[in-house]
Amino acid sequence: MAFEYDGIRIEWYGHASFRLSDGKIEVYIDPYLLPEDAKKADIIMVTHGHYDHCAVENIHDLLKDDTTIVATSDCASKLCGVNIRVVKPWENLEIKGVRIKTVPAYNLDKPFHPKSNEWVGYIITLNDVRIYHAGDTDFVPEMRDIKVDIALLPVGGTYTMDAKEAAKAVETFKPRVAIPMHFGSIVGNEKDAEEFRKLVKGVRVEII
Repeated sequence: MAFEYDGIRIEWYGHASFRLSDGKIEVYIDPYLLPEDAKKADIIMVTHGHYDHCAVENIHDLLKDDTTIVATSDCASKLCGVNIRVVKPWENLEIKGVRIKTVPAYNLDKPFHPKSNEWVGYIITLNDVRIYHAGDTDFVPEMRDIKVDIALLPVGGTYTMDAKEAAKAVETFKPRVAIPMHFGSIVGNEKDAEEFRKLVKGVRVEII
């Protein structure tokens, strides 16, 4: 399933797995779930080392000679022998014309994603469209300063924020479009996405 915005195609493969493309460059984020005919990647971004985000076999399947992986340090130890750029929160980089900013992703009152692990979400600027993949996170204070066109946000609860928290986050930083994720596979279901859409006011919600 896909959503298009200003020449950018956003495909959601389930859970937190996305493909972004402008027709020239192929960007994947947390490719835990993939179609059999997935195109090779120019850039792969991984938010943290949990198996459902840093899926080593899938990442290797997407590689070509010049693929660059952007990932946290706990992923780097699993992805030996590949071109990897290790990141922490609040870094800015540019790869193949794609601007990338890392932002913190963590839990406030759950033990699964400690802030001290320095795991990340990504703000990706592709053809001047700013897309925020939040990673596994709660509604953390750092989100209040985010300015993006499209936000990809977890809504499944348990390990991340739920639909209610995600709706509060969206209404705080007001992207043009909000897309729910992190449901329907390991945690959460379609009802969580629909609840998110119902709760969000003043922002377009696309369930893909």
